[in-house]
Amino acid sequence: MSPVARLRGLKPDWINDPKVWRTEILAGLVVGLALIPEAISFSIIAGVDPAIGLFAAFTMAVTISIVGGRPAMISAATGAVALVIAPLNREHGFGYLVAAVILAGVFQIALGAAGVAKLMRFVPRSVMVGFVNALAILIFMAQIPEMTDVPWAVYPLIAAGLALMVFFPKVTKAVPAPLVSIVILTVITVAAGIAVPTVGDKGDLPSSLPTPGLPDVPFTLDTLTTIAPYALAMALVGLMESLMTAKLVDDITDTRSNKTRESIGQGIANIVTGFLGGMGGCAMIGQTMINVRVSGARTRLSTFLAGSFLMVLCIAFGPVVSDIPMAALVAVMVMVTFATFDWHSIAPKTLKRMPAGEITVMVLTVAVVVATSNLAIGVVVGSVTAMVIFAKRVAHLAHVTSVTDPDGSQVVYSVTGELFFASSDDMVARFDYAGDPDKVVIDMSATHVWDASSVAALDAIEAKYAQHGKEVEIIGLNEPSAHLHDKLSGELSKNH
Repeated sequence: MSPVARLRGLKPDWINDPKVWRTEILAGLVVGLALIPEAISFSIIAGVDPAIGLFAAFTMAVTISIVGGRPAMISAATGAVALVIAPLNREHGFGYLVAAVILAGVFQIALGAAGVAKLMRFVPRSVMVGFVNALAILIFMAQIPEMTDVPWAVYPLIAAGLALMVFFPKVTKAVPAPLVSIVILTVITVAAGIAVPTVGDKGDLPSSLPTPGLPDVPFTLDTLTTIAPYALAMALVGLMESLMTAKLVDDITDTRSNKTRESIGQGIANIVTGFLGGMGGCAMIGQTMINVRVSGARTRLSTFLAGSFLMVLCIAFGPVVSDIPMAALVAVMVMVTFATFDWHSIAPKTLKRMPAGEITVMVLTVAVVVATSNLAIGVVVGSVTAMVIFAKRVAHLAHVTSVTDPDGSQVVYSVTGELFFASSDDMVARFDYAGDPDKVVIDMSATHVWDASSVAALDAIEAKYAQHGKEVEIIGLNEPSAHLHDKLSGELSKNH
């Protein structure tokens, strides 16, 4: 194959589609605008200058658009990351924060290469639904400060913005409704001289691009031990949010993405961001929903342009962007809240059909996320709860039935169900050690031995029968079960 043909093969399918270009460019512009107040707010949480958050939003988005595994997903400075690294900045200074961001990127690359993304298969659907609903609630709660103790004009502006986003798509979908809403509300407030909070009130916008440099810290073991716990926490929280968001976008777009590449890409993006003086970040679920669900973007172009537009808007059009009323952006985020929440999950018909355990997991996930404002903690608690409920449910599926030969010479026990740590102990009590005949057969053809606890239980059964001078024969083990049993049997006793 010639080099030219090879290059043609690397071109994405949409490269010659004007409709896709228009959608992606306009989506990038909307997200770029929505990123500005968010990045500034997260900078305040982290205790750094607003420009630091904006630099992080720019570098994260642009870098992840190239190296990430999930097209159309937006990564930038986030509240979860800001909460993790804020104490480090407060106690040790900005140089340590930057060093932690770089180290977190290294951890994420290592975790990605080690296959941490595969753990996502253990996140049940009920946790995913709870995650999405909690996210919607958090996005709405984040808007409440922008709607309290504000001039009365803010409320009709928000209502007008919501009305535009609901009805404008009925006229045309050529231009994203959020962009139309932002432009119209900005023109109205500026032209009419309406005094309402604006983007400029959040903080000064940067006037130049970030410059690369090393973190201002002593390169010693003491520095490493100081930043390592924060870096690891940031790496884990960032990966959790990014992988959950990637899974959500997969479901929305009916496409699959490379989670391992996404994990490594997040690490690369954080390293780049750290060397450019940013505060680091991860996938932004609210902005991703604006990009994918509201604006209809599907490619890396929108992610790249979101970061690029953000910097262009700040540097070249700072005064104009500063005049955008916060009410316009609040309306966009409220719309995202309603679009994100899984209303079907709380419909009475759904709740009647859903098992109680599933509802419990979903509600607990939402409660923990909202209480802690940390999506990662909620997902972990929800997943662990789901696993406990599952183990408890499966533990009762192991049954033991017995048939004694007519002549009373032997008894055959049939074991059905799954044998693992939660069910095997209960199985030990199902045998009549004193009353059974001298020959005992345990038929395992309808079960599977999953772990060492099950092998130890079988050993215990044999030992109890041996105490009564009776012989036990275990038959019907499938190949994996037989291999595990042969490997561990007799090796697990405390007295061995």
